[in-house]
Amino acid sequence: MDIKTYMQQLGRQARQAGREISKADSGRKNDALLKIAAAITEAGAELAGENRKDLEAGRANGMDAASLDRLELTPARIGAMVEGLKQVAALPDPVGEISNLGYRPSGIQVGQMRVPLGVIGIIYESRPNVTVDAAALCLKSGNACILRGGSESIHSNRAIAACIAKGLAAAGLPEQAVQVVETTDRAAVGELVRLQQYVDVIVPRGGKSLIERISAEATIPVIKHLDGICHVYIDGKADIDKAVAIALNAKTHRYGVCNAMETLLVAESIAPTVLPVLAEKYAEKGVELRGCLKTCSLVKQAVRASEEDWHTEYLAPILSIKIVADIDEAIDHINTYSSAHTEAIVTEDYTLARRFLREVDSSSVMVNASTRFADGFEYGLGAEIGISTDKLHARGPVGLHGLTSLKYVVLGDGHIRQ
Repeated sequence: MDIKTYMQQLGRQARQAGREISKADSGRKNDALLKIAAAITEAGAELAGENRKDLEAGRANGMDAASLDRLELTPARIGAMVEGLKQVAALPDPVGEISNLGYRPSGIQVGQMRVPLGVIGIIYESRPNVTVDAAALCLKSGNACILRGGSESIHSNRAIAACIAKGLAAAGLPEQAVQVVETTDRAAVGELVRLQQYVDVIVPRGGKSLIERISAEATIPVIKHLDGICHVYIDGKADIDKAVAIALNAKTHRYGVCNAMETLLVAESIAPTVLPVLAEKYAEKGVELRGCLKTCSLVKQAVRASEEDWHTEYLAPILSIKIVADIDEAIDHINTYSSAHTEAIVTEDYTLARRFLREVDSSSVMVNASTRFADGFEYGLGAEIGISTDKLHARGPVGLHGLTSLKYVVLGDGHIRQ
């Protein structure tokens, strides 16, 4: 079977299965999730064996240590997949929720009901645990999904897919509700993002090049973010201790994540006090500092930042720093260079904090908190499929609600329009 025909077949099966899943009540969906968890627990040794094949192939192909680490399914990670399924099963089911129900002057009641999106195509790299995360969130929100993992994790993903199919069948739900693309041919991605007859939305998870490709080729709506160029602004009225703790955590808690701070903005009035303290702490962590001319005059180890630095998501122990006159310049810089992911202000001035929240145009805006909190679990969503910096439909961490839509419902009792 050629790739186009194969992907069309997956699409048809997903559409049919999606209709069944959308009608399933919470009990059946939760039962499926728990049975998948049991199947993964039972197949732990087999999963590890298939994962070893991927790891051996990765080493033979020269995969670096960080990529091999993302690829590996340790017993702890297999356990985490099982725990994640149980956590999603415990979350409230958003499907069928009716909100804003109220009477109109005509006597009818009008509200909005939360419904599944339909069929979701998810394209991702390396981490095989994403297969379980994606399947769990799609199932709980009443959607079918087509999952295309990286070719480097094909054996792991096939083994996980078998566990998912076993759990679905045991719960009496169609196995085609979750389908893993079996081919490693890159052409499958091109076909998936153009299956508008069968697929309702695409979610890419991976590096910038992957997401750029998907965005350029897709004829289906895409939920995505390209970069995580996140900012922290230390205002002139900031508490120094809070500012140091937040700026240190936002940058050094983890480097290779999309919600890590990449640019620090500091008000000119407080810079001589806070920057030397931060510079010393960054030096202890091995963080390279790139700053504006004023920053370099205060921090001797800083090198001059280029225009490109303000546009860069480092995902590394590198930080760009700019001293700004005030909140006006800070907001202007953020709205010029930000990727609209996450920004934070550190200040004790309530009025300025509210202004920052209102005027900064990003998917998450924070006051006196680290950007590292921009995460579905930390927001109380339970889990997330990714983070969206788009403005339509979902924005910010995309959890169960982000995988649903709303339709209007009208309740009457023989009402006719006059």
